[in-house]
Amino acid sequence: MSNVIAPPSVRALARQKGIDLETLAKNLGRTSIAREDVEGGGTPTGSASNDASFWDVDHSQFGPVTEEPTSRFAQAAAANLGAANALIPQVTHHDRADVRAIEALRTDLKPEARARGVKLTGLAFQAKALACALREFPTFNSSLSSDGKKLTLKGYVHIGIAVDTAFGLMVPVVRDVDQKGLWQIAKEISDLATRAQNRKIRPDEMGGASMTISNLGGIGGIGFTPIVNPPEVAILGITRTETVTVWNGETPSPVPMVPLDL
Repeated sequence: MSNVIAPPSVRALARQKGIDLETLAKNLGRTSIAREDVEGGGTPTGSASNDASFWDVDHSQFGPVTEEPTSRFAQAAAANLGAANALIPQVTHHDRADVRAIEALRTDLKPEARARGVKLTGLAFQAKALACALREFPTFNSSLSSDGKKLTLKGYVHIGIAVDTAFGLMVPVVRDVDQKGLWQIAKEISDLATRAQNRKIRPDEMGGASMTISNLGGIGGIGFTPIVNPPEVAILGITRTETVTVWNGETPSPVPMVPLDL
């Protein structure tokens, strides 16, 4: 069975042009193929194949510049994200969650966390909460076939954790999150993120996620639109916890809330 992700119209165009999608995907270094890839004969999605003048600019005419090559890994990651954004219709639902109970529990557990040598971050709680939600709403724990005729519902809950590295975006996966406790989840997230930064993640540690979490809490912001990581059907974006005024009748109170972008 083909691992290439492409809509029926793109597959039909490829057959018409005599283009093998498996070969094209391999040449482009990704699994998602868009119409532009087939029409351009292999030009990566998002490139201005019809008019390169928008991209091929001599920037030195405006002032001093330097150039540095992008890594092959970063190029492949960018191509995959570009294809996903072109192929998957996306709607982002913005909300926020009261995390007073989580922050109180983290404070209470700090001595034990130090004793265990584990950093109990909010991300561990969020991954566990997402795993529980995926069990309650199994349609989100699925993958849609490329022709849109079959939904594969997964009997496991694996959570991908997007990690921004010097080599490009990597998504290591924590397995069976619904069956693990917070300490183990936190330890595995920390281990995977550290090894991703050092480019020591194995290929078998990066595939098969039920859904991915993209956490931008480290850089701030109040929300964003994360790109769905195919063949997943959704992605959860998280930004930095903020203090929000919540009204109980006429009485205001400050409440820590974490922004969620689904």
